[in-house]
Formats: sequence, C-alpha cells, structure tokens
Amino acid sequence: MWFQICESYDIILGCIKLFMLTQQKGVDFTGKDLKGRELGVGICQRKDGLYTARFVSKRTGKSVQRYFPKLQECRNWYADARFEDEHGGINACCDMTVTAWFEYWLENIKGDSIRPNTIRNYRERFEHNIKGCIGNMILSDVKPMHCQNVLNQMKDKYRTTTIYQTRIALYCMFSDAVENDVILKNPVTKAVKYNIGKEPKKVQVLTVEEQKKFLEVAKDCSNYNQFAFILQTGLRTGEMIGLKWSDIDFEKKVVHIRRSMEYRHSVGEWRIGEPKSQSGYRDVPLTEEAIRILKAQKEKLKTLKVINMDFSEFVFLNRKGEPTKNSAYDTTLFKLCDKAGIRRFSMHVLRNTMATRCIEGNMRPKTLQVILGHSNVGITMNLYVHVTEDEKVKEVEKIERALKIV
Repeated sequence: MWFQICESYDIILGCIKLFMLTQQKGVDFTGKDLKGRELGVGICQRKDGLYTARFVSKRTGKSVQRYFPKLQECRNWYADARFEDEHGGINACCDMTVTAWFEYWLENIKGDSIRPNTIRNYRERFEHNIKGCIGNMILSDVKPMHCQNVLNQMKDKYRTTTIYQTRIALYCMFSDAVENDVILKNPVTKAVKYNIGKEPKKVQVLTVEEQKKFLEVAKDCSNYNQFAFILQTGLRTGEMIGLKWSDIDFEKKVVHIRRSMEYRHSVGEWRIGEPKSQSGYRDVPLTEEAIRILKAQKEKLKTLKVINMDFSEFVFLNRKGEPTKNSAYDTTLFKLCDKAGIRRFSMHVLRNTMATRCIEGNMRPKTLQVILGHSNVGITMNLYVHVTEDEKVKEVEKIERALKIV
C-alpha cells in the first residue's frame, strides 16, 4: 500500500514538473509510440521498443538524450532532467556555453575578489560585444579566430581602448577556465590583436593659463578645496572622496592612499573599496599648498551645522555633512568652465593636468609614476603626460640657434 502511494506521488510530481516545462517557450518535439499514440513533449518510442527522451540543454546548448524500457521511467527522467536544467545549480564543465561560463565565472570564481567597477566593466563588454558573437558557442570549441572576430566586429564603432578592455575580459574569463581545468588552452593568444579600432580620444589637459582662469573662478565654489587639492596631488576622484583625516600625516607631509569611494546610483548607496590596483596603495607627498588646502578644509568643516556620523572621519564633505557624489563634481566643473570662458573638462583632467605640470617642471617620470599610482612608467608617459602647445614653442625656442644652418 505504502509503495503504491509513493509511486503515485512520484508520478504526480513528475507530471507537475512536466507541466511547468511545457508552459515555457522553446519546448521540444511531441512524440508518439509504435501505435501512433502521443506520449508527450520530448518523448517517443523507437522501433526496438525502447522509449527515448530528448531535450536541448539551456545550460550547454547541446542535446541531452536517454533510453528506457518503460514509459514511466522515461517520463520521470525527462521531467527531472529538464527541471534540473532549468532551475538547478550549475557545474563548470567544458560543455558549457560561453555565456553560462561567464555567469558562473563572475559569481563563483571572481566573486568579491575584484572591484565592483571591474565587474561592471566585464559585464558591459560581455553583454555589448562578446555575447552576441560567441555567447552560444560551447566553451571548449572557442578558437583564437573566434576571439579575433569579436574584436574585429568592434573596429568600426569603438576606439582601441574599448577593444583592449574587451580583450582583457576575454582573456581573464578563459584564463580562469584553464586554471580550473575546464578547458585545456586559452584561445586568447598573442595572435589576437586589439589595436584595430578608432584612434583613442586625445586626453585633455589644461594649459597654465586655463588652470589660472579656472582656479580664479572656482575660489567662490563650495568644492574649491577638492579641485585645488587634486591639482596639487594628482589623486583620482574616488581616492579624494574616500580620504580620511587619519590618512594624513601633517608632520611628514604625506597622505596615505588606502581606499577609493564612489556613489552607486543603481543601488543608491556609497561603495568603499580598494584603490584601482596594488600600485594604488601609496604615499603621496604634500606640497605646502596642499597642506594649506587641508587646513582650510578642516576649518570649513567646523562651520557645518550637521555632519552625518557615517562620514565624520572623511576630509571632504559638502554642506549637508556628506561626501559629494562623483557625478556632481563634473556638473559643477562644467558651470565653472562656462563662467571662466574655457573649454569644458571632467574631474580626471585635473589629475592629468597635475601630471603634465610635474613633467614640465622636470620631475622624473619614475617618481611621477609612483605618485600617480601606476603599475608601470609606460602608463604614466603614454596616458597621462601631454606636452601643451605652449611648452612645444618654449622647447623649440631653446634650440632655435642649433636649428639654424646659415
């Protein structure tokens, strides 16, 4: 009696699962037995009498098929297998699609080990550029030519820097697949080239005259100390926002960079994380002007009527006693630029400008690399240091006599 009840329960449960699956899009064929009677979705009877169940896995993209001597066994397996494929956990294997591996990789392998910004960048590049090209391919079937094709399809629309970011995302996800014995080789080889897109946008830097005009107009702005401080130290915006008083050593005239902070509008909260890279952990020397700015900021905080206790340790707070959101800084900058009659620029230009002033003042590139927190000096020279038109003229004037041949 008990056996019959259990068997009936299994049949009912199987029917419920099967019903749930048949309500979804993309169900498989409806088969028949040898007498022409319909057996249900994905099931049929072969000429040798065996019953077979088949479906295409949404996890791997491959066809899954089993054979059974009894119809009910076949139905039970089909319902369980489809239900598990739709709702069950996922195990990393070479038969996974690239999309399935990417989701597994971000959630189970990278997890909290990388910055939220990095995760966002990986997901954007995958959704916009990788998924539509190789997302449905089986992971182990991807070759270098497929990866190159992903980048080739970007060359007419994207700049080289974005294509490079896509290559990084590809390389990292496949590299971890190799590391975890999911695939044998990383298809993103040296032969997969990224420098095929549009020319990178020229990074803007303020001339000395523009810098003077900007600071003159910004003096009456509530964010003046923040703008002036970046021009003295070259900090990234997130590093400046996340600065605490405990990070500043007035005696040794140095500021310790230990964190980065940004406001995430998508979740409506502040996120505190590590600096951009390991090189981001650094000690930045403070100029006399930088020290003056910090002391002025300390006095300014004393005038605030309310300070949010969550941010009481932070250096740069607005009138509400809270940090200013990243995007709000750029909005303020645009208004100040219009008032000063100079071209508009973003917060990052202040960092670029500081770097350029240092090179113009004959600072050694290696020293500047450490101050800016770059992993190698090539990044410093190629991305952040720009010779202004004024400096070009000055340098040519210095060697004018040497250039004369008569």
